[in-house]
Amino acid sequence: MKIAQKYSHLNGEEYLIVHHKSLYDEIIEVITSIDAEKLKNKRSKEKSKKGKMLYSPINLNKEFEEKFRAKNWKEGRYRYYITLDRKLMEKCISMPAKEQKEFLIKHGEKEPIFSYNQTDFVKDKIAVEVQFGKYSFVAYDLFVKHMLFYSGGVINLGLEILPTKSMQSEMSSGVAYYEGEVYNVLRHGRNNPPVPLLILGIE
Repeated sequence: MKIAQKYSHLNGEEYLIVHHKSLYDEIIEVITSIDAEKLKNKRSKEKSKKGKMLYSPINLNKEFEEKFRAKNWKEGRYRYYITLDRKLMEKCISMPAKEQKEFLIKHGEKEPIFSYNQTDFVKDKIAVEVQFGKYSFVAYDLFVKHMLFYSGGVINLGLEILPTKSMQSEMSSGVAYYEGEVYNVLRHGRNNPPVPLLILGIE
């Protein structure tokens, strides 16, 4: 596979090149090492594509997982407690979960609600999400998950890997694609979401 397009949000790619060039090289190596044609083994049952062989999102995800795990990229989790008091949230968001709970109870929250988010691959505060799922999953990654990890001090950059429209046209309907998701980010303005991102379009 190859990186066909890329979009750097809030200097995401520049940050990678300056501070984590070796990790960026690893990510590129993982992408280019995958032979997607071998994974074009899903026979479509959709009316408009019936019988056509499509790229399999499940098998693509497995291949990416195997390659990233081999390079010691691990699943990351951010655990936190929910409060609707903005001031309390801003004060405790970077604390470990246990300290958050104690802080919130001390300041009047009777039963803080525990929650967590996970990301596919994390290494040296760089988070990578490989997304061959529905549009809503990518929006959640870009506008909720990466931002939560960033504001919690778990990562310094979020990286999203998506198929381009060209590749997505040879997949099942409903899969998110690079051009559409970058357009969604651009529509929100230069500083939203407030987290450095690098979005890669692969094919």
